[in-house]
Amino acid sequence: MDLNNLLNQFMGAIGPPASNHPAKANAAAQTANQLPGGLATGVAAGSIMALLLSNKSARKVAGKAARYGGAAMLGTMAYQAFQNWQHGSNTPAMTGAAATPLTADSSAFTGAETLSGEFQLRLVKAMISAAKADGHIDEVEQQRIFKTVETLQISNDMKAVLFDLMRNPVSIEELAYGVETIEQKSELYLASCMAIDPDHPAERAHLDQLARNLQLPDGLARQLQKQVSEAGQ
Repeated sequence: MDLNNLLNQFMGAIGPPASNHPAKANAAAQTANQLPGGLATGVAAGSIMALLLSNKSARKVAGKAARYGGAAMLGTMAYQAFQNWQHGSNTPAMTGAAATPLTADSSAFTGAETLSGEFQLRLVKAMISAAKADGHIDEVEQQRIFKTVETLQISNDMKAVLFDLMRNPVSIEELAYGVETIEQKSELYLASCMAIDPDHPAERAHLDQLARNLQLPDGLARQLQKQVSEAGQ
């Protein structure tokens, strides 16, 4: 499959709507109506991500990502958060054993490395892992989501990837491993924030552990959370 479009498909930003196929659209609508917590809104928007979320604010952010383009929106939001964090700090941001200033290039947030298919797959993994952190996606709910996804007009390869990621948990250590640049760290953490309710203890613990594994400065982690929170208002 085209991994470079994976994130946008996951967030509903591209691809023909299910309504182009009346039978599939009707099946999707009927199945969506059985989902709890207003998840039908996500299906109607074509966002697989929204199917996974129990948080109304997170679903609103997912809807915006679908309108503006998943990968592009993530990069823009992460860069804005990074800038706000730097401008709000009274001391230069430092990192590493040599304590070198921590800087980021605006183009790197939407450059080839952060938009690569491999990293987009990691972002999808991060959002699924975060969405499952509070335990609301049990076996019954997972099967409902699978049933709905089957009716959507996405490729069979995309469905297979999603089903595989849903069935096989991804550890936080695996998510963070090999993520070296501050741009990728910021986007991975921000993507996780989009799929989570920070007021829920299990989800808060998930974000805290991810920030530690990514070695994100505490102030930057908080700014990334704030960026997502404001986008969901």
